Amino acid sequence: MTKVRGADVLAESLIGLGVETIFGVPGDTGVVFYDALNSRTDRLRHVLARDERHAAAMADGFARVSGRVGTVEVSSGGGTTYVVGGLGEAMASGIPVLLITSDIHRSSRGSGALTEIDQVALFSAVTKHTAVVEHAADIPKRAAEALRSAVEGRPGPVALIFPEDVLDEVVDSDALDMSPTQERLVDIPGLREAAPDDAVAQAVQLLKRAERPAIMAGSGVHSSGAWSELEELAERGAIPVATTIHGRGVISDESPWALGVVGNNGGRPYANDHMAAADVVLLVGTRANATDTNSWQGPARRGTAVIQIDIDPARAGRNFPEAVRLVGDAKTVLRQLLESIPEAKTEARATRKQEIGTAKDAWARQRDTAELKEGQLHPRAVVEAVDEILGGQVAWVADPGTPTPNVATYRRVRRPARDVIIPRGHGPMGYAIPAAVGISIAQPDQPVVSVTADGSFAMACGELETVSRFQLPILYVQFTNHSLGWIKMLQHLYIGQRYFGVDPGTIDAVKVAEGCGLAAERVSTLERLRELVEDFARDPKPLYLDIEVPHMIDVLPPVPAWQTALDGNAERPVY
Repeated sequence: MTKVRGADVLAESLIGLGVETIFGVPGDTGVVFYDALNSRTDRLRHVLARDERHAAAMADGFARVSGRVGTVEVSSGGGTTYVVGGLGEAMASGIPVLLITSDIHRSSRGSGALTEIDQVALFSAVTKHTAVVEHAADIPKRAAEALRSAVEGRPGPVALIFPEDVLDEVVDSDALDMSPTQERLVDIPGLREAAPDDAVAQAVQLLKRAERPAIMAGSGVHSSGAWSELEELAERGAIPVATTIHGRGVISDESPWALGVVGNNGGRPYANDHMAAADVVLLVGTRANATDTNSWQGPARRGTAVIQIDIDPARAGRNFPEAVRLVGDAKTVLRQLLESIPEAKTEARATRKQEIGTAKDAWARQRDTAELKEGQLHPRAVVEAVDEILGGQVAWVADPGTPTPNVATYRRVRRPARDVIIPRGHGPMGYAIPAAVGISIAQPDQPVVSVTADGSFAMACGELETVSRFQLPILYVQFTNHSLGWIKMLQHLYIGQRYFGVDPGTIDAVKVAEGCGLAAERVSTLERLRELVEDFARDPKPLYLDIEVPHMIDVLPPVPAWQTALDGNAERPVY
């Protein structure tokens, strides 16, 4: 009989289940697992991060663009506490991430051992499934259970905890049951559940009678791969489609039915107006929270008929209790609706299409005319210039603050795809720098644009060394306004312009990026920006561009509530 360690069983189980890449940071309790990885580099790629939170963001970004589970590995103590921050975003955004963490020796439990912490309790708020593996022989079954949980229903993070002696434990390979790992379990969606027929029939009747129907689509469309079904429903029913930030990309901006981003962060005014005026709204794969609905104005919680498609029974109708609830997979349920929805009448089709086209054209012609200080560039102009040069096959990822609304609404979507990645589950600063690594690893033949800001840069700049080490084709664009701009803007609008705790010192991002091995430059003209981006397009190599932009106080980003505040309504929005 062949003797194998638990660490080797874990590695082989992951390979059998379809895992190909692991992002992580080694620690004391996980050294045996790293030894197992060292002998399987042809089948399991390890990407060494510089921080566990960033490793989780890498796995998150990998999962979003690949449609597969992202895997992150950390060790006990600091590793586990750091990784929680990264998992929180994935949990809130419905992103399938497998966390593998090692723990102290079972014999040391309760002794106050170095790095001891209750990992089950620690991960309870940021995972949908957590299990401690007590015996090496249980690893194949437990790994399959965890991955199945990650991809079935609403996707989300799961955690497997391995005491270090379980990784060391030796078992007989001939007696080991590896059958649970013979099925690939890393792809989403894990199931294609249909909605009840009676609920579908009720929804169809509402849509048939609607005079001003509208669709709000979120990330559930991406997770389900329901792009074509969504577009077909919009075309057949002549139904305008607005997207949440997470839903950006579910429909091409070229579609005559695409309204663009809706809500209170990057939302286009005409899209918000259209949603508020709708008499029937179909919500597809979105939380439809206060931000998405522009503080419950579109759709309103009362007076608008709402239909909600969601894979999670607990989420369907949560914010709209009177909604028709279609619990099931978005692709499957949209197909159910398509079986009964009639073609829209010619007159209604023409009227709606013209209304959308007129509103979009008027919005596109609008430009902020505020004068900028010497050396500053307008965020919109930067996004549009980079987008024009690189085209629609490039994935973008954006940090909170200035990047979010500008990338969400000004980066043009030319094809349905999940290629505008903005973390709006929790809105964690410092996400875009490491997430771009995961995105690039998942799509090795495509360049990536990562838009960050000076506050987020300070939190995550260490990962630029990771980018340099792997020579990843990532273009980093930093919007610098020398403050924690979003919070300072809130203080400006709602706290009587009393600024506190929002003006840290400036870090020279160019020198830091160069110190990590990247080409870097501070850019102050659109002409130079175009030259550098064109060079990157010809030969994509790591490049960091630091661009000073006006503060939000001076040039308002597309945040509707802030315009409302400037117009005289100083009541702070409820998220």
